[in-house]
Amino acid sequence: MSNTTVEALRERLATLQPLSLTIEDESHLHAGHAGARDGGGHFKLDIVAAAFSGKNTMARHRLVYAAAGDLMRGPIHALSIRAFAPEEV
Repeated sequence: MSNTTVEALRERLATLQPLSLTIEDESHLHAGHAGARDGGGHFKLDIVAAAFSGKNTMARHRLVYAAAGDLMRGPIHALSIRAFAPEEV
């Protein structure tokens, strides 16, 4: 499931036209905790996109959540986000 989730998230985040995008499945680190008994759905995201220029952290996260859409209510239990504008890297 996680490879499918990573690919689905990658496809959806393409709407932000990322210059750089790294998605790591960290589900194995969370196996058994409340809300993710099977360890599924924990991901770490590093993304660089011009869409984040001039936006604060909350606005950047909202853009990511909007792009991810219903993945956030299903296969993704937790998403750690590091979002940068090109001029910040």
